[in-house]
Amino acid sequence: MRILVTGGAGFIGSHLVERLLQEGYAVTVLDDLSGGRLENLGAVRDHPRLRILIGDVTDPVTLRRALEGVERVFHLAAVVGVPRVLADPLRTIRVNVRGTEMVLEACAERDLPVCLASSSEVYGKGIRWPAAEEDDLRLGSPTVARWAYAASKLLDEHLALAWARQGLRVSVVRYFNVYGPRADPDGYGYVIARFMDQALRGEPLTVYGDGRQTRSFIYVEDAVEGTLRAGFLPEAFGWIFNIGRAEEISIRELAEKVRAITGRSVPVRFVSFSEAYGPGFEETPRRVPEVSRARALLGFEARVTLDEGLRRTWEWWRVCRRG
Repeated sequence: MRILVTGGAGFIGSHLVERLLQEGYAVTVLDDLSGGRLENLGAVRDHPRLRILIGDVTDPVTLRRALEGVERVFHLAAVVGVPRVLADPLRTIRVNVRGTEMVLEACAERDLPVCLASSSEVYGKGIRWPAAEEDDLRLGSPTVARWAYAASKLLDEHLALAWARQGLRVSVVRYFNVYGPRADPDGYGYVIARFMDQALRGEPLTVYGDGRQTRSFIYVEDAVEGTLRAGFLPEAFGWIFNIGRAEEISIRELAEKVRAITGRSVPVRFVSFSEAYGPGFEETPRRVPEVSRARALLGFEARVTLDEGLRRTWEWWRVCRRG
């Protein structure tokens, strides 16, 4: 079986590609390299069952080529990262919405099952935590560009479920702060990657705001496992799944944990959100998932503890990011 992974040169996508190859599948990667890097696929780049296609998912000719011989799709291609979203909210919406629309239409035409990657960003400022998949959502004003990403992913989910009602075998995974080797230190939600990068360089760990905001973090190996189950299990089709850990930690506490695990006695520097992202930036003080649906329907539960995941990430960072 050949599987298409859009965004397969990205952080999560590249780990998913490696796992699929390990499981014996043939894989086609479609990525425009605007956020992903071929280096992320370095360990498997010459694999005989891997085909890499560099191109835009919103280009119909490119997408048609990518789907040749494919029997299943994981759609991870998206514009991510606050700097990219703030710099070009129009492109964010175009790529995230139009790209998803085209992938879903193509899968429907070919009767291909597809798993769509979404984000905990769709919960916005939140109404209650832990948040379940069917809970109401609360985004900020459209005058705040930061919410363009969340709105685009939410529309992606609506598109997916609309197609599901038409018979498309589609599932949706909402990632909650995935971390691990190859994460982009400049990507939104990749605070662990930023801390690792700063610790390696002997620089202060930058905490935005007062650091009391809390988040849930899931190691990339676990996120990939949840994604695979959502993409392959028939009982997953037509559902949205939170892919995360139920445990939460404040960013201030996370910084101290990173200092302890890395053994780097670097200071912690607090920076306002407006200084980091410009005036008017809005942030939610808490974000943590309710994970019972993934446990019940997918048999999925994150296995890697935060301490263990941080140790694994630091070991990779020390070896692969040094200098």
